[in-house]
Amino acid sequence: MVYLDNNSTTPMDERVKEIYCESTKYFGNVNSIYDLGIEARKKLNEAYDVLYPGIGAEDADDIIITSSTTEGNNAVIKTFLDIYLKGSPKKHIITTIAEHSSIKATCAYAKTFGMEVTYLRTDENGRVNPKDVENAIREDTALISVLFASNESGAIQPIREIGEIAKKYNIPFHSDGAQAIGKAKVDVRELGVDYFTFSAHKFHGPKGVGGLYIREGAPFVNLLHGGNQMGGKRGGSVYLNGAVAMAEALKLANENLDYMYSEVMALRDELEEFILKNIPDTKSYVDKKYRLPNTLVVSFRGVEGESTLWDLNMHKIYAATGSSCSSERLEGSEVLEALGEDPEIAHTGIIFSLSRFTTKEDIEYVKSVLPKIIKRLRDISMTYAKVKPE
Repeated sequence: MVYLDNNSTTPMDERVKEIYCESTKYFGNVNSIYDLGIEARKKLNEAYDVLYPGIGAEDADDIIITSSTTEGNNAVIKTFLDIYLKGSPKKHIITTIAEHSSIKATCAYAKTFGMEVTYLRTDENGRVNPKDVENAIREDTALISVLFASNESGAIQPIREIGEIAKKYNIPFHSDGAQAIGKAKVDVRELGVDYFTFSAHKFHGPKGVGGLYIREGAPFVNLLHGGNQMGGKRGGSVYLNGAVAMAEALKLANENLDYMYSEVMALRDELEEFILKNIPDTKSYVDKKYRLPNTLVVSFRGVEGESTLWDLNMHKIYAATGSSCSSERLEGSEVLEALGEDPEIAHTGIIFSLSRFTTKEDIEYVKSVLPKIIKRLRDISMTYAKVKPE
């Protein structure tokens, strides 16, 4: 089995799994004053002692334990929807066409209440131009939200530059960081973000737990109302063993960052070079200097992405096509089309996303199977042009 869909979700690191299971014995209410609660609270504090420095947060900032990046993204955007509905003239959001559906759908929801959204286009490398961000700012701009990196193209956005612009105009700045941790250095203060969202399952932690960073003083309105958990910023009992496991996963992700940029990136490049050299009518996307070290997106002319995925699956190779949250749709990849790709070719895109657990043997196996798969599918394709040599 070769798993190459790590931008969608990752297998839990065995060390994280061990800590996750061990921490379930700390079941007390973290807000209680009896011994079991005090023990549980100690474990939560230990997790925070890893999470805060792990992303460069300061003590005065907040990190809210959430269920996912999606929850955090909703919380940030709906904060400004709430402020607008209570009378603020700030009704404009700036974001990009490359965002995850949890940003796009929440922005669409905000528009039903009268908010307005500007979706900035990206260049041939999938990156938004900071000058376009600045030019889109209006007097009523309430929020700028730009993802750290695309799960689909791997394109890394110029977050620091955008952060400087946001600060210049005193506009709150959010970044969806789901693809960041474990693939790039994350220091929220250096990035200049006011909000940063992430999910543990993207960096070998458990599903169902994530984080929402809120810079000190940044506006925030509860998405979930209830008790005084998370300092009153998110109701509901804290997912303690999830938080503990996420902290361990974050620590390991940071410790292995150099490995991602040496060994994992080398394997990614090996696969990319093999495909482009040995399979005709293929194309990869996003200059490597702007791309996540684990990500390869390649199109195979004349072959539907879903067909390639099915054949790969039959060989126990697991990859992705289009957005991982939209795997059942038949439309071409919006992100590849935004890179300037023809819609017909955008149908054929395949995403190979590696992890620190990807091996040389895994890549060799893919190299031995993939050319045969593409040849078979092209032989029965009604769209692939078969040109005879002269």
